[in-house]
Amino acid sequence: MKFALSINMERFSPDESMQDAMSNMLALARMADEGGFETLWTAEHHTIECTISPNPFQTLGWLAQHTSRIRLGTATLVAPYWSPIRLAGEAALCDHLTGGRLEIGIARGAYQYEFDRMAGGMPQQEGVAYMKELVPAVQKLWAGDYAHDGHYWRFPLATSVPKPLQSPHPRIWVAARDPGTFDWAVGLGASILSTPLSAPVAEIGVLAEKFRKACTDHPERPRPKFMMQRRTCVYDSRQDWQEIVRYSVDYGRYFENLMQNIGTVKNGFPEAVPFETVANRGSYDPKAIRDNLVFGTPEEVISKLEVYEAAGVDQFCLGLSYNLPFELQVRTLRLFIDEVMPHFAARERKAARPRFAAVGA
Repeated sequence: MKFALSINMERFSPDESMQDAMSNMLALARMADEGGFETLWTAEHHTIECTISPNPFQTLGWLAQHTSRIRLGTATLVAPYWSPIRLAGEAALCDHLTGGRLEIGIARGAYQYEFDRMAGGMPQQEGVAYMKELVPAVQKLWAGDYAHDGHYWRFPLATSVPKPLQSPHPRIWVAARDPGTFDWAVGLGASILSTPLSAPVAEIGVLAEKFRKACTDHPERPRPKFMMQRRTCVYDSRQDWQEIVRYSVDYGRYFENLMQNIGTVKNGFPEAVPFETVANRGSYDPKAIRDNLVFGTPEEVISKLEVYEAAGVDQFCLGLSYNLPFELQVRTLRLFIDEVMPHFAARERKAARPRFAAVGA
């Protein structure tokens, strides 16, 4: 199992500077690059300061100038906000700017608050139909001249300029939780991004089974990659868990505001809504969050990650952008690089070691 990092530039108060948000993200990206992480992922969001990424291709092009090995991915582009020609060209150019390190993650979208401003107020659940028309069109534009006559977009013969650096194109990842999306994505040849959110550990197996079924149902396709993301924090002492859980719980109140569109946003800063307005208050139990998310000492985190590995996860992604103080993000990465990753690297080396038959056998 390989490891990835999901980070964004984030501000939760006007007192926090944009320069600090940029320098913090760059410092974490450099740590991940030097520490051997496989991929760095960053999101697309609009009009909200807690995730500053109106065009993740710009962010990844910038990070490419300061990193050398780590792959750079969008997690995720929001399908209804793009057109096929624009996405094909911008992604292909970013692939060149990153030296062929681009990974493209795409989704239907999450925050109804954004859909009210970016997609004419359409319900965000309808974004999946846009995604299913958009992705195949982009693939055809990368391949050459293509005319499109679809439900959402129509254009005469055109092509992507430039073409991607990677051949035939960067790996496409689809964010999926619904079985139908798993099936569609695997049938298309795409890899899967998924997250159990804050659900119990059993959800890992549920998502893994959806992935396995989709792969079984599409034997014509090589097995794609399977990634899972969870909020992560590694700390020195078991007694530290309550502070970390509090950050996650507090961030959830911003998340519920945007997801359910039940609060206000002032000058780009969402308010933390009261818990009595949250429909799924049971998922914010502190001990359940501690147990379900990847919070713990290095030993505890290793034990939790072995569940993902056993489920067939190819890449586990550390989610660090939930208003966790920068110094705790740095400490998490340091402990993860120094004490967690070597455990899995040693297991991989042992598994790859050739076995020789006994003499005379």
